[in-house]
This record gives sequence, structure tokens and C-alpha cells, in this order.
Amino acid sequence: MSDEILIIVTISVIIFTSPLLSRVLKIPTIPIEIMLGAFAVYFSLLVEHPLLELVAELGFLYLMFLAGLEVDLRKLINIPSVILKKSLFYNVILFSLSAAITMYFKLGNIFIVTLPLISIGILAALKKEYGDVEWIRMAIVVGLIGEIVSIFALTTVSAILEFGLTWEFYKTMLLFIVFMILMTILYKLFNNVVWWYPEIKTYLMPTEDNQEQDIRVSMAIFFVMIAVMIYLKLEVAFGAFIAGTFITTFFEHNKQLPHKLEHFGFGWLVPIFFIYVGSSFELEELFHDGLIVTAFLIVFAMIFIRLVASLLFIKEMGVNKFFMLGLSHSMPLTLLIAVTTLAYQSHAITQFYYYAFILASILEVLIVMIVIRILTNYLGIKKVKAS
Repeated sequence: MSDEILIIVTISVIIFTSPLLSRVLKIPTIPIEIMLGAFAVYFSLLVEHPLLELVAELGFLYLMFLAGLEVDLRKLINIPSVILKKSLFYNVILFSLSAAITMYFKLGNIFIVTLPLISIGILAALKKEYGDVEWIRMAIVVGLIGEIVSIFALTTVSAILEFGLTWEFYKTMLLFIVFMILMTILYKLFNNVVWWYPEIKTYLMPTEDNQEQDIRVSMAIFFVMIAVMIYLKLEVAFGAFIAGTFITTFFEHNKQLPHKLEHFGFGWLVPIFFIYVGSSFELEELFHDGLIVTAFLIVFAMIFIRLVASLLFIKEMGVNKFFMLGLSHSMPLTLLIAVTTLAYQSHAITQFYYYAFILASILEVLIVMIVIRILTNYLGIKKVKAS
């Protein structure tokens, strides 16, 4: 059997069986997909292949796109100043605690950046499972600020590791700032255009559509933003995220579109990414001396600093739910893997710490998703049926 056929069959079986095992084992689907991906590689059912890597990368970008769909910029602009200030201070606390831990244990400087990373991509999966509940809405708002900070950190680290403190580094950072300014101008411009000519929205996405034009427009925006970020040599994931926010902000009249895009993504594309994440870890490495302990210490540190920072939101979320915000931000799976991969390829960290971070990123999803499931079931935290 050729590698291509084996990969297709294996992924198909995992995608089909994951939700079934989830119901039987009472474990969220994402950790199961990651574990099955690791086992598939161990038993040689999955092998390295450029096509698998490409589809997995597309799945990651689509997950960031779905995360962007959760953010309406118009509502974000109108969030209370208190929440905005607390969100910014939340990130200050994360980076401060991260720096303190790094200096106390004499770790590499890369830990200052990796420990506080926030990625709300997994929050899209949490919302799919637990519904549009209050703690997820707050986590998305606060997480968006954190993700922007994390994307800026990722862009900075990527540029430093690639170019060092040279002109090329300052050029990349300047380009990123200019890009953000241009996106702000484009937002305001398009916002004015649709205010004066609201029929543009229904022209691009008709109310009665038998040609799936809404999906076509969404995918066009998605891929154009990816192309722009690749051309500018900026973080592609951020482009996918912006594409999602653009659609939610300006095409709010199409209430079914986010659900259609979610069904499309979570049905097959996003699971392939999680399977690939599991396949990136070799189970034999678990027996490397001290690896598991180091990975658990990284997990503990990342969860701890977020729980401490989430104390800021006790007033808004209550004593019995504020920690859900910290927990939901403790799974920066995609960005953590991206940063550690860049650091490893640039020899900023050893292979030992690379595997430790990969294992930690997987353990975080497993532990946090299971803890969240336990808390929602046994502490009476509200859960509503996802749309």
C-alpha cells in the first residue's frame, strides 16, 4: 500500500472514530485526535508526507480563521474601558510572571516569550462544544488582546531568530506596524462604504443564495489574506484571523454563515491539524530522562501564571468562574508549537526542550480540556447546547 493511500485511510478512520470514542470515554474530541495521531505514527500508519503537512497547515490556518469569526470588531471597539484596561494588565502580569520564573530558574530567554503565549484558536473548539456561554465570551474578548500581543511577540521572535538585530529585523517589524495601520484604515473605509451603501453586503452575500456565494466570498477573503501575509513575509496565522474578523464584522446579516463555516472546518479540515500535531511527537521520546517532568513543569507554569492573572476578573465573572478564563487561555497549542519550532530550527533551544514544549503543548490540551469538562459537569457551571 502506498504512503498516500495509507495516510488517507488512517486519517479517515481517526476522523470517523474520534467523536465516537469521545462519547464513550467522556473526553473531548481534540485530545483524542491528538493521541490517535501519536499512536498512528508509532505504529507506522502515518508517515511524513508533504501533502499531509500542507493540509495540516491549512487546517491550522482555518482554525485561526474560525477563531476570527468569534470576534466582531464593532463590538470589540465598544467593550467597556475597564475590561480593556484589565485585558492589557492581564498580559502585563503574564509576561512579568514569565520573566520572573525564567530568571529564577535561569532558563533561556525564549521562555519569557513562550510561557505567556495566548491563542484563541482552541476557544473556537471550546465554543463548539460548550456553546455561547458567558465565560467563553469573556475569554474570547480578553484572549483577543492577548493573541494580538502574542502575534506581535511571535513576529518579533521570528524576525530576531531569522535576521538577528540587523536592518532586516527592523524592516520586518516596521512592515508589521505599517500593515496594522493599513488594516485599521481599510476597516474604517469599508465600514463607511457599507454604511452609505448597505446593499453591497447583500450583493456579495445574497439572502437567498442557491450558489453558496457566501462560502465562496469567505474562502476568497481567507486565501487572499493568506497570500498577502506570505508576500509580506508576516505571520500567516494572523492574516487568517483577520479574514475571520472581517467576515463577522461586515456580513453580520448572514446569521447562518459562521455555522456553515464551522461545520465545514470541524468536520474534516481542523481535525487533520490536530492529528498532525499528535503525529509530530514520537512516543519513544517519552522515555528520555527528565522529559516528562520538564513538560509537566512547563504546563504547571503556564497554567499557574494564567490563573494568577485571571484573578483580575473575579468581579466580572464571579469567584466560581474566574478561573475558567485562565484555564481556557492555557492552551496556546498552535502558537506554542510555532514559536518552539522556530527556536529549535534557529538553535535557540536544544532538542530536549523542543520535545518538552511539544509534549507540554499536547498535555495542556489534554489536561485543561478534561479539567474544564469536570468543572462544567460537577461545579454547576452553565453549559448550553452549541449551535
